[in-house]
Amino acid sequence: MSDHPIQGLMQTAMENIKAMVDVNTIVGDAVETPDGSVILPISKVGFGFAAGGSDFNVDEEALHTSSASSNHSGKEGHPFGGGSGGGVSIHPIAFLVVGKQGAQIVPLDNQTHLIEKLIDSTPYLIDKVQSIFQNAGGNLQTPPPQVPVDVATDHSHSGPAYL
Repeated sequence: MSDHPIQGLMQTAMENIKAMVDVNTIVGDAVETPDGSVILPISKVGFGFAAGGSDFNVDEEALHTSSASSNHSGKEGHPFGGGSGGGVSIHPIAFLVVGKQGAQIVPLDNQTHLIEKLIDSTPYLIDKVQSIFQNAGGNLQTPPPQVPVDVATDHSHSGPAYL
């Protein structure tokens, strides 16, 4: 018995998706600056894929005339109709800058920057919550030290901000 036509559709689509998936799709080509820094673009990549098909029944008269047809699923007289489709979405999200001072991620989305701030301030928040539970509403001991927060979006402030 020969392969079903849907297998051919799936195989072709998957081979094309495999050809598109490459590390350079997510981490772009490096760009070297005159000062020796290297800039790598970082992207968010999404792939989607769908395939489907159906065998069709035909009447007896058409069965005898279509037996020489090559567009069937292996069953005599049951032609196949199908299709597949796919899509790709690429969104740049950050730049990785590697220089003499070290590596730094420069996000392109303000929400990413906010999440990064939350992650950086988590140890401070945990210390604060622990001190509240230890004191159980009584007199507070010395408060935990203030943690400076980089306020890159607020240019009206000249020094570091504190939580």
